[in-house]
Amino acid sequence: MTAPLTLLRSALFALGLALITPPYALLALATFPLPRMARYRIISGWSRLVIFLARFIVGIDWRVEGRENLPSRPSVILSKHQSAWETMAFQLIFPPQVLVLKRELLWIPFFGWGLALMSPIAIDRSRGVAALRAIARRGRERLEQGFWVVVFPEGTRVAPGAAREYQSGGAWLACASGAPVVPVAHNAGLFWPRNAFLKRPGTVTVRIGPPIDAANRDAKTVNELARTWIEEQQKALT
Repeated sequence: MTAPLTLLRSALFALGLALITPPYALLALATFPLPRMARYRIISGWSRLVIFLARFIVGIDWRVEGRENLPSRPSVILSKHQSAWETMAFQLIFPPQVLVLKRELLWIPFFGWGLALMSPIAIDRSRGVAALRAIARRGRERLEQGFWVVVFPEGTRVAPGAAREYQSGGAWLACASGAPVVPVAHNAGLFWPRNAFLKRPGTVTVRIGPPIDAANRDAKTVNELARTWIEEQQKALT
């Protein structure tokens, strides 16, 4: 795709996003009296719209490998984080879920309002061990409510081909709750780069790994098993 066409499509996508987000935020606020799962199903419709626009306008398609690896019960997803794409597309790919995220995201107008009503596990990263305990406590509650828990262990978006230290919050939750860990690799950053206005057409590959049993394992071991699998898959995807 030529640079002018990429620019045009990216601009049209940004316009579409600006048009649908404010009214959908108002719809999200109206779901406040509803049960958690009902709120989730309504508010996640925004993500479905965004992913549709990304495919229809920009040409960002996607495919999933390893869907047969998904456990039959709520689990902890440890995933690579490269862009905003996966935070929305995962709502189409995986069962109902909540995100572990930094609490500052809830302060963003419109977007943060809807996010707050989807029962996320918002933490203050500066609190160290207290933040880990909060993830374990609230994560167990969400798992018991039927939600999966999505954790980006690197803590921030990382460019394709790069890696950061994996934080242990997700593995800590899995060990504390007994839930399996599902490692996920993908290459969304190739087409929807971090903080980039320009988005490129292509097919995102989301690769789901075999579940990791957290029973009788410590968080460090579980975290390392997930990291090893994810980073090995990333070599083939980038």
